[in-house]
Amino acid sequence: MAGPHAPAGRVHKRNTISDQQKRRELALKRQTESRRDSQQHARRLAASALSLSSSSAEEPAEFNFRQEEKVHVLPEQPLDELTITAVNDHVDEDLPPQAKEEEEEEEAASTVPNWKRLDGAGFQEATKLKGARARQWFARQLMLPEWMLDIPPRLNREWYVLPRPAGKRCLVVSSNGTTVSRLRNGRILHYFPSALPNGARTKNVAGTGHTFCILDCIFHEADQSYYVIDMICWRGYSLYDCSAEFRFFWLNSKLAETGACDPPSTYHRYQFHVVPIYDCDRAGLQDAYNGPLPYIRDGLLFYNRHAHYELGLTPLCLVWKDENCSQYFLDTDSNGIVPTQQHVVLELQEDGTVGTIDDPPVILANMPRQFLQQNEKHLKPGSLLRFAVGDQGLRIIDGKPIVADVHFQGAATRGRAFADSCSKFSRMTRKKIQLWRAEW
Repeated sequence: MAGPHAPAGRVHKRNTISDQQKRRELALKRQTESRRDSQQHARRLAASALSLSSSSAEEPAEFNFRQEEKVHVLPEQPLDELTITAVNDHVDEDLPPQAKEEEEEEEAASTVPNWKRLDGAGFQEATKLKGARARQWFARQLMLPEWMLDIPPRLNREWYVLPRPAGKRCLVVSSNGTTVSRLRNGRILHYFPSALPNGARTKNVAGTGHTFCILDCIFHEADQSYYVIDMICWRGYSLYDCSAEFRFFWLNSKLAETGACDPPSTYHRYQFHVVPIYDCDRAGLQDAYNGPLPYIRDGLLFYNRHAHYELGLTPLCLVWKDENCSQYFLDTDSNGIVPTQQHVVLELQEDGTVGTIDDPPVILANMPRQFLQQNEKHLKPGSLLRFAVGDQGLRIIDGKPIVADVHFQGAATRGRAFADSCSKFSRMTRKKIQLWRAEW
């Protein structure tokens, strides 16, 4: 007997898988297929953190990502019609000439091994780097979240949510009787004694050279405290290839044991706190989104339970910001005022195109060749450039960028270490996502 049939003309369609979801699935697959020697990586990172010299007056070097196949996006308008606010005689206002010493340092920084080499056999070379090259190397040691563009499947079962503190993202390393924190651009924020393993020269805290700790933190200016959002290494044990679920378990169980969460003292200058970690059910999302906190909230961070600590941009860690949970969900100027146009920072490539931090980089436009030739002294591959986002923004079809409405404004600020991601650019021009929904 024949089974029931669907009514004529009725078509059953499978749910469309978003481009970001495809990246998440690919990232999880890569984790199971490839594992690096993270224990050795962590040990050398700790040894390098305190041995590398740094000059606070030097300009941080930019990333020099490896060149691979690129996604080219055609600007909607001809290249010669791109809005250029710093041209010819006025270019020096937006692109100030660098001092001779800084130019020499920039040239030296370009010899830093690329990301892949630093993460593998060439890691030992990084321990010999100094100045701008040292900062460039440390700028590559954080996991960077993509902006949330869609709601991941099984959000309530496979993801955590953290209310992100407002402040300076930094890498905190305790080793050899002292503690150092470095900002996202690799610059040193603080040298200080702490109660972290081997973080101060006291009998209770000091340890052997193999005892070190690496934490992913945010420094909260208001209460002068470090809020820990992830644990990378603990007492010499590497957690790079451990799941977020395990890392968060250790973070909550181990940090308080050392006294790092105690109030400041002579041998413990800054207090550490663990950021609350919630399951992504309705109650957890509500608490993370607008529940009471001892710090200023700056959006939400989402972690896949199975995610390893991957250096660089990853779709297994997501950031969410809106006007209700962050006062910085839109770019502001130095006075805290939202400009009439939002801006993005892109990296100048070898072929004159500009692209994102993504791997491979997403190419959003081409810089006019004549303009690059006129300003070749200042515009070099790897330079970070600031662009205003036009009314048409970024149009995406089937997960691929088609049109980028961007207008060149000038050089990025010297504190920037890398370009923006395509997900941030897309989030700025996308319709509002419904984060709260009844069915998962």
